[in-house]
Parts: sequence; structure tokens; C-alpha cells
Amino acid sequence: MQPLLDLQPDELTAWLAERGLPKYRAGQIRKWLFECPGTPFDQMSDLPKSLRTELAEAFNVWSMREVTRQQSEDGTEKLLLGPHDGDRVECVLLRDDRGHRTVCLSTQVGCAMGCVFCASGLDGVRRNLTAGEILEQALRLAALLPEDERLSHVVVMGMGEPLANLDALLVALKAITAPDGLGISARRVTISTVGLPKAIRALATAGVQYHLAVSLHAPHDELRTEIVPTNRRVGIEAVLSATDDYFDATGRRVTFEYVLLAGVNDREEHARRLLSLLRGRPSLINLIPYNPVAGLPYQTPAVEQVRSFAAILESGGLAVKTRYRKGDRIDAACGQLRRRHA
Repeated sequence: MQPLLDLQPDELTAWLAERGLPKYRAGQIRKWLFECPGTPFDQMSDLPKSLRTELAEAFNVWSMREVTRQQSEDGTEKLLLGPHDGDRVECVLLRDDRGHRTVCLSTQVGCAMGCVFCASGLDGVRRNLTAGEILEQALRLAALLPEDERLSHVVVMGMGEPLANLDALLVALKAITAPDGLGISARRVTISTVGLPKAIRALATAGVQYHLAVSLHAPHDELRTEIVPTNRRVGIEAVLSATDDYFDATGRRVTFEYVLLAGVNDREEHARRLLSLLRGRPSLINLIPYNPVAGLPYQTPAVEQVRSFAAILESGGLAVKTRYRKGDRIDAACGQLRRRHA
């Protein structure tokens, strides 16, 4: 059976038309999908019984099964989902004191970028996720919320390189931001990338207003290539040139993510070179103290070191935010839960 979430609205309308059913039935079905995620077809009470039967014979509501779910004391919840082919996919629901309810989505099974500190890429990449599989993650996490809460933000920062699966991602995000979908503002969606210049420019011309976050992690090419091996084929200047084009096309300030690895990229000299590199660019620097991964040698810097690094950047006029860890007791870093259940 075909996953229903893989159908675009016009495809669902066409399927209904082939059966002599009116267009408005598609709106009813989508309302069930997005307002009551996971509802079985036989419980979609405003649809004719014959249509519910046909839907159940042709489609699956979910295409993945829940392998395991974990919840942290800070409210973070993580799902490990199992597609039909036996792979594993992670997604996370994050709660904060401001009332934000954020989902972190994956776009690939594994990752080919090879960032040395990340668990997602330790076994390479297996395949791209479909648009329906990306969308299903958001809906499954939305279903964990009580009736009086709604998802407010989306970050595409889970397993995989989002811009390496851009076409499917854009289809999924279109449903997530649609008024008859999850209705989340495009300005509350952030796509994270290691920096693929051609794909960044493609996103810039896609006519969307999503935030772009670039995983920089180093202030010069020699160190960045050690941390992010794909940098060898690209280089920081090419990445920054593409982000400049993104800002020019969208007017959206770019976020530069910088995972702080103790003794590797967190020293004063690194902060000053980063300041020199980014000064004058309309950007936000997101400092991320490392979330340790079993089997990897990297450590989290001391709190004082993180504060000192941020202070140097701020003294030069850069906007800086430090992202404190959530869910570290439930393997919330990308790829950890998947590897533990492999």
C-alpha cells in the first residue's frame, strides 16, 4: 500500500475524482491527517464508510513504525522510527519555557558529510528520505502534544544533509507550512547545512522564506577540513559567497553554527579568526557546546571557555547565541539512538 503522506494535494484530488468523489473530500482527509495525526481511516467519521474502506485498502496513514520513544526530564522527546526497509530514522520534540514546541527532523538515513564529531555519519549514508517520511516525523511529534498545544517551530537539523535532499524537503515543508497543513510560518523554519554552495543558491531562488543555518565549526580551511571533510572540495570562501547570495535574495540573516570541541576549535585564537571572518556580515553565531558521543574522542568545553569565546565575538559586534543542550540523557544528539538500536 502507498503512504498517503506521499500524495500531493492535486494527486489526492485526482485519486478521488477517478472514483467519482468530489474535491472537497480531499480537504476533509487532509484535515484528519494534520489536525488529528495518526487517526485510522475507519475513525474518519465525516467520510462515507465506502471511502474509508477504499482508503484503507489503498493507503497507509503511517509508513513507519515507532521503534522506541524516550523522554528527558527537560521535556525533550525523541522517536526512533522504522521505515519499511528496515532502516532507522530519528526525530526530536523540544519544549522550552517560552512555550515554543520545536521539532527537529531528519532528511536522510545516515549522512555522507563525515563531520568527525557526529554520530549520524559514522556509518555513511544509506538513502534519502521521501517527502512523506520527512512530513511523517513532524506529524508523529505533533501527536505527542496535548490538545491545547501546537507545534511552533521546525528545525531541519537531524540525520543527513538537508540540501542533499532538497527537492523532497521542499515538498514536505510546503505541507508543514500550508494553511491546510500544520500551518507553521515559513519564518519559523530553519534548514541546517554543512554548506553546499550550489544547493544554497537553489534554495535562495525557490521563493521561500526559510532560515538558513550553516555548520561552520572552524574559522579557516585547514581546521574546517579536519572537522568537516567535505570542506576539502568546497572551501569556506565559496560557502560564505553562497550565503551572501542567500541574504541578497531573501533578506534573511544567516545563522552560522559552531560546535565547540574542547581543545580543538575553542581557543581564543579561533574566536578572533572567526570574528575577522564574519565581521560585517548580517548573521547570528550559534555556539553549541559539544554533546559527547560514545566512541568518539571529543569533549565538551568548560562553561568558562564557552563564555570567553562568546565574549570575544560579541566584543567585535557579532550577534551570538549559545545553544545549551537538551535531551542529552536520551541520546538526543543526531544518530546516537539509531546506533544504539542498530
